[in-house]
Amino acid sequence: MEFSNGFFIQFIRLAGPFWDSENKSTIRSLALALFMLTVIQIGIAVIITVWSADLFNALEQRSMSGLFMQIVAIVMIFLANIAVTTAHFKVKRRLQLDWRSWLTQHLISLWMTDGRHYLVTHIQGTHDNPDGRIAEDIRIATESAIELCHSLMYCLLVIISFSKILWTLSGTVMLDLWFFEIPVYGHLVWLAIIYSACASSLGWWLGRPYTLATDARQTVEANFRFGLVTARENSLAIALVHGEANEQTRFVALFNDIVHAWQRQTHTWSHLFMLTSGYSVLSMAFPILVSAPRYILGNITLGALMQSAQAFQQTAGALSWPVDNMARVAEWRASVERVLGLANGLDKLEQEIIRHDPHRIHLKKTERDVLGISNLCIIRLDGVVCLSAINEEIKPGEHVLVTGNAFTGSKLFKAIVGLWPWGEGTIELPKDFVFFMPPRPYLPTGSLRAAICYPSTQIAYSESELGDTLELVGLEELQEQLDREDNWATALSREQQQRLGVVRLLLQQPKWILLQEAMDSLDSSCELKMLRLIAKKLPDAAIMTITNEPLAEAFHQRRILLQ
Repeated sequence: MEFSNGFFIQFIRLAGPFWDSENKSTIRSLALALFMLTVIQIGIAVIITVWSADLFNALEQRSMSGLFMQIVAIVMIFLANIAVTTAHFKVKRRLQLDWRSWLTQHLISLWMTDGRHYLVTHIQGTHDNPDGRIAEDIRIATESAIELCHSLMYCLLVIISFSKILWTLSGTVMLDLWFFEIPVYGHLVWLAIIYSACASSLGWWLGRPYTLATDARQTVEANFRFGLVTARENSLAIALVHGEANEQTRFVALFNDIVHAWQRQTHTWSHLFMLTSGYSVLSMAFPILVSAPRYILGNITLGALMQSAQAFQQTAGALSWPVDNMARVAEWRASVERVLGLANGLDKLEQEIIRHDPHRIHLKKTERDVLGISNLCIIRLDGVVCLSAINEEIKPGEHVLVTGNAFTGSKLFKAIVGLWPWGEGTIELPKDFVFFMPPRPYLPTGSLRAAICYPSTQIAYSESELGDTLELVGLEELQEQLDREDNWATALSREQQQRLGVVRLLLQQPKWILLQEAMDSLDSSCELKMLRLIAKKLPDAAIMTITNEPLAEAFHQRRILLQ
């Protein structure tokens, strides 16, 4: 597993500002508290090794008073350890949650702004399944970062504390080289370093493929979740065309990808597992076996032998941090790369949109009460020009029918509201907002009242306004369900949803309206009735319409033909 400087720089640039955010005083206080509690934990660990030596010395001397003293001491150590460990756990969890909350809000603000969540799906990059990256990968990236940093800090403190103890307990060993002897000072410290270095080097070598395997598994897991969510959101459409068999086949294929990724991860993980399991067993026996000859020869007491073994285990364990945390580091890096993939995609999108590129459609807010289109050219993502040389002006109160290619018409509407920047030319926007009504309005899960008022709050419109408007569009039967909570995207028919779109339009009273096949589920007479209702209630509003109903042509004063 290899880390590049660029990886760490990108992660610090994305997540580092948390430590200097507006709550930095609280954050830094928590970090300081975490450090101090860790130091106290190390102190307790050192005291336990001293207690262990005293206990075994008392047992070796068969001292009953010494035994009772060690019982009292371990009770005090026990209570102190509980208090420190509990406080440490709470502080660490608070810091993890705060960092995750900050980064989640930061990335959501980048993603869910000015249509970026829609636009980013049209550019190249590794930023698929943003929901999984925000919900799961940010959690792993922040929680594991603190876990890993804390464990690394803990291990460094252990090395500093216990290597001194181990050096003292090691004494001096004479190395016999036939013709002369060499004194070796602190031989247990050197053995611990060599022992840990060998295990760590082997662990890094065996664990290199684990990063790619973990990243691949997280990707296919996210793809599987996304497929299930998509099917749930389109369950009616699937049922109407009897597409269940196709969906089952697709789900099985997606899950088979998980199986293959799981097997690959298991194969790479098994190598690490063999190393860590054997290493843990050997770590218990090795220090006692190394120090046992000195005890047998009477150079050290039983207490010193046990203290040496414990100090060796602590030092070797701390030095073995890389191999012990191989799997977690790999998982953390895979999640960080997925978070960075989304963040980089949004950054790339931002650079493409805000830079003055002649191959981008430029939107300009003006004080003119007109929607102006100048030399507009719209390009598909594959580079094919689907619309060129459009020059139009739409004035308040005008009803304009957009005919020709409906696909190109949708691109024109998206360009007007800033959701299709690919092309050339200029669109002058009026000061009032432009209301774009797609074929199916977005109805969030919750109460019907909230779904109708979206994106405004539920208190934006009175009970009488909602009731009267529902009655105008022929949905009076829904008045009694305003406070009922449901998934309205599936609970209501397509016709009801489109009529609710008209309700939302009439409540918001926009002056500029784009209707993209927004009432295609209604018959010709009903669609014409709805258009006339909009014109009656909003006489000064400009309406641009894409529709396939021939009767609707009579409603419009002029047309724009898209070749």
